[in-house]
Amino acid sequence: MYVAVKGGERAIENAHAWLAEERRGDTSVMELSVPQIREQLALAVNRVMAEGSLYDPDLAALAIKQSRGDLIEAIFLIRAYRTTLPRFGASQPIDTANMTCDRRVSATFKDVPGGQILGPTFDYTHRLLDFKLAADGEVAQAPQREAAQAKVPHVTGFLNREGLIEEAPHDDTTPRDLTREPLEMPADRALRLQALARADEGFTLSMAYSTQRGYARNHAFVGELRIGDVVVEMDIPELGFAIDIGEITVTECETVNQFKGSKTEPPQFTRGYGLVFGQTERKAISMALVDRALRWEELGEDYVGAPAQDAEFVLYHSDNIQATGFLEHIKLPHYVDFQSELELVRKLRRDAGATPKQEANE
Repeated sequence: MYVAVKGGERAIENAHAWLAEERRGDTSVMELSVPQIREQLALAVNRVMAEGSLYDPDLAALAIKQSRGDLIEAIFLIRAYRTTLPRFGASQPIDTANMTCDRRVSATFKDVPGGQILGPTFDYTHRLLDFKLAADGEVAQAPQREAAQAKVPHVTGFLNREGLIEEAPHDDTTPRDLTREPLEMPADRALRLQALARADEGFTLSMAYSTQRGYARNHAFVGELRIGDVVVEMDIPELGFAIDIGEITVTECETVNQFKGSKTEPPQFTRGYGLVFGQTERKAISMALVDRALRWEELGEDYVGAPAQDAEFVLYHSDNIQATGFLEHIKLPHYVDFQSELELVRKLRRDAGATPKQEANE
């Protein structure tokens, strides 16, 4: 908490009241409800859940409403609320191979078991404004939904059978929890993936884009992108086995990247990985690209000075809540600091023989 000065309580109360009035807007217009936000602004809700590290669509929708649509402020609200929640235990790793897919596409193989499922996507729209929405017209229902499969294999498994792609790393070590421990360097891959999963989408996208433009020599194919529901299980000590405690929607992306080999590894494809709450495919793809760029050292590649290869640069600047806090604190009172610097500059000018502007004009 940054506290520079005390006082001004009445002004702050007035600012809060004005904010509430602005949030509500014109009272002749029907107020936006939390269910409306949850159902009709689902992609915004998904981003708030992902970067807020809390899967709860209703709370995310409430945060969006309270923040007047400022998603970073909504993420801040969700993270602050998350810290008040008790922790009863840890769930088992989710099994995305058992995902009930609403969307599943591959850019590497056309015909894959389970098929390509286009799902709900903007990819094939013409990006033309639909003025029917302005008239509150009903949207036509899709004539037939593509059937989601109960279980579809991962595409990278086909490459793995021929030894053409690196084995997915297995590590039974309990990873550090970024929501309870501060980020420290060096960060292993599990910690990096945690940080990227809740990193700012725009920042992650920029880093990923930089790798595609050659700043990490990291050419990638989307091996598979899938969106769907997975079961969350939790071990119950009293029962001696795991039980289902619910379902969540996630987006998973695996990239297939070129790799010429090194002194210790033969030529083969390598992997980048992204997993994010909700339907957030732009973020998941970006995360996978940045994940692969950060793996240069373990794969024996050369460091070429690309920003996306620098773990400290990426991870310490990717969190939008930390960035916002540090950025916005400079608009708070800094009267004492500025006055001391002002006197220092005046003294330096006097010592240098500079003439005050007012006297020079006279």
